[in-house]
Amino acid sequence: MKKEYRVRKNEEFARIISEKRSVANGSFVVYYSDRKKEHARVGISVSKKLGDAVDRNRIKRQVREMIYALISFEQYSKDLIIIVRKGYLGKAFSENKNDLEKAIKKAIIEKYE
Repeated sequence: MKKEYRVRKNEEFARIISEKRSVANGSFVVYYSDRKKEHARVGISVSKKLGDAVDRNRIKRQVREMIYALISFEQYSKDLIIIVRKGYLGKAFSENKNDLEKAIKKAIIEKYE
């Protein structure tokens, strides 16, 4: 993923998470907020509880590949933080991709009260 499409700074992660708008399922928690730049950005977080550095980097590569297939950065209207849960480890790539797609769709179709 290009650097311009990433949320990289801790302050940006904290700002998006502090808005407390999220969608969750067994494999992912997706925090979202309105985008601040002309394109969407995505940050990925994988806990040390999910494995050593090799495993965490593999998970991040897989999630990035899912994001490429699901999001058009120029058209998408939100900044996302994707936190990977333990449920991710017990599922196949295709199942996890479907879970991420459902979570992102819920974030897009935000319920207005």
